[in-house]
Amino acid sequence: MGIAVRNEGSKVNSNINVTPMVDVMLVLLIIFMVITPMLQNKVSVDMAKVDNPTNMPDADKEDAIVVAITRDGGVFLGQNKVAVTELGGLVRDKLADKPGKTIFVRADARAQFRAVEDAIDAVRTAGVDDVGLLTQKREGPAAAGQ
Repeated sequence: MGIAVRNEGSKVNSNINVTPMVDVMLVLLIIFMVITPMLQNKVSVDMAKVDNPTNMPDADKEDAIVVAITRDGGVFLGQNKVAVTELGGLVRDKLADKPGKTIFVRADARAQFRAVEDAIDAVRTAGVDDVGLLTQKREGPAAAGQ
């Protein structure tokens, strides 16, 4: 009787095929590139720049209530555009379960003062005592020279 010798070790392919992995990574990269701009939950405004801003870390939290006023006078509560006359009621509804919370106002530096004042008045008539006005720190040599 003879012994059957099988030489299967020579058939093993030890090379790693990276093409499927590269395909998956490129698809993930494209997905993240498309989704990332949509994750911004703020209305784009060019806020006023000041030398000594007060730090307001609560404004960056997910449950923060932010009112934004754009350059053309548009008022936004979060991402939703609202009329100034409706702003007080909407803020009151959001604060029904969280009394004493601060409302943050992000106004464009070139927005009309009247639009900002009307938005703050609407928030204050909703029963809010604490209103935070968000600004940006002035950067560059102009800020250091003063």
